[in-house]
Amino acid sequence: MIRLLLADDHAILRKGLKQLLALETDIEVTGEASNGVEALHLMCDQEFELMLLDMTMEGLNGAELIMRIRATKPALPILVLSMHKIPQMAIHALRAGANGYLTKDSEPEVLLSAIRKVAGGGRFIDSVLAEEIAYYTTFPDRQQPHFNLSGREFEVFRLLVAGSNINEIAEQLHLSNKTVSTYKLRVMEKMNLHSTSDLVRYAVQHELE
Repeated sequence: MIRLLLADDHAILRKGLKQLLALETDIEVTGEASNGVEALHLMCDQEFELMLLDMTMEGLNGAELIMRIRATKPALPILVLSMHKIPQMAIHALRAGANGYLTKDSEPEVLLSAIRKVAGGGRFIDSVLAEEIAYYTTFPDRQQPHFNLSGREFEVFRLLVAGSNINEIAEQLHLSNKTVSTYKLRVMEKMNLHSTSDLVRYAVQHELE
């Protein structure tokens, strides 16, 4: 039996996934978290064979959360289930220690296959993203500027593009305003852009919204 910890901040999605997984005889959702802190607590209190993890929950999330999980439970398989079909987000998740990355528009059969494969010690990457990652790995000179951003820098970039200001980003990521401003400056420098409007235009152009 694959005992699964489901971590996602959308209650409706958690309920739908639980109903789907309840139809399987070898998978059982035995833990449910709505944010990163809850996921960490549950992970320490119970034993699981797999964590099914959303990358963009409020508060502690993304690559930082994966690294925290990996530091505490190095053997726990982590399968990211994300709404973002962005190669860089998959790369950051895998570099942080995730064992797989799947998008939320995948077919249920693909999700079930990914769960079983990752829980069994394998790796799984969304096929479309795998092709894009392979392309940019093969031709690094053709990488777009956003590929040069670190995981935290990309997170700040994504929130700026979504319309959040420095104060809101600092609160959401549990950072100081000064630290967020420093990340914003680094993003601008690495991408050779000069304003938030430039970042928004870039995001739209490269489908990163």
